[in-house]
Amino acid sequence: MTNMRKLAVSLRNSEVFRNKCHIGPVAEVFADLARTFGIRNGDDAAALADGDGHLLLAAEGVVTGMVRSNPYLAGRCVVLANVNDIYAMGGRPLAMVDVIGTPSEDSAREIARGMRDAALRYRVPVVGGHILRTEGDTSVALAILGRANSLITSFDARPGDLLMLVTRSNGQWLDDMGFWNCTLPEDDPLLPAHLDLLPQVAEAGFVRAGKDVSMAGIAGTAVMLAEGSGIGVEIDVDRVSPAPGATLASWLLAFMSYGFLLAVPPENEAAVEAHFRAHGIVTARIGHFRKEPDVLLRQGAESAQLWDFNAGPFASARRP
Repeated sequence: MTNMRKLAVSLRNSEVFRNKCHIGPVAEVFADLARTFGIRNGDDAAALADGDGHLLLAAEGVVTGMVRSNPYLAGRCVVLANVNDIYAMGGRPLAMVDVIGTPSEDSAREIARGMRDAALRYRVPVVGGHILRTEGDTSVALAILGRANSLITSFDARPGDLLMLVTRSNGQWLDDMGFWNCTLPEDDPLLPAHLDLLPQVAEAGFVRAGKDVSMAGIAGTAVMLAEGSGIGVEIDVDRVSPAPGATLASWLLAFMSYGFLLAVPPENEAAVEAHFRAHGIVTARIGHFRKEPDVLLRQGAESAQLWDFNAGPFASARRP
């Protein structure tokens, strides 16, 4: 088995890839509603037409293990995930509401404290929510409202567009969590401005589509972006530079506190790179979109198929 085939197999068999495959059956349940109301499912946030722009509505939760072991961190992470979802769509967040389930007042307080600190960090208020007194595990979820003047969707990448990774180069690689923590406390004053670069490139018309690098990492997010757009993508792994301490496989599956994949027309590559570089943000062209409905990993002359959409969906409802 070649190196690329081994890499493809390890990514497909990862827990985060398997978790994304659970989305499709749920999406099928809501497919009729999506068609009835004209809202496309499968994006980082739902986009609702509003005047000359769109309202954005999203929600995220945190896995039970993290809430149980570190409720304060869980509160911070649920804010981070939701804020990234809004900026990834070219929007700016307006407000959040939470749902906390816990048998312990101390745990609820720690979750709330984490959410409060992250809300202050990203300058987005928590304006209300709901607390459930449970008999067992704690849980936390949060919903967020935002607004976009120009959308970055998961549905509009075209064959020939470049696949560009946007992230911050300074950070800490947390190998046990598969987490690229590149939004460190000393960077707090910069974070809202760095996130606002996403709606700025959308409003300038530089970007065709995009997603934030979610729990499925660069590889899984690229699969979802291609799937949503109904096309394929090729990832050039020679252009993927893991953080110090990370392997190629772990980096391709890493969740990033600041990380976005963008579909960029080739003629806009220089403008996008310059826009982010002016603020100290790293961009890398790590592949391109293609007409063929699959996802390839390539290293030099060697390639391997990571996903074949003709054989089955990844995170969407099954195709009719």
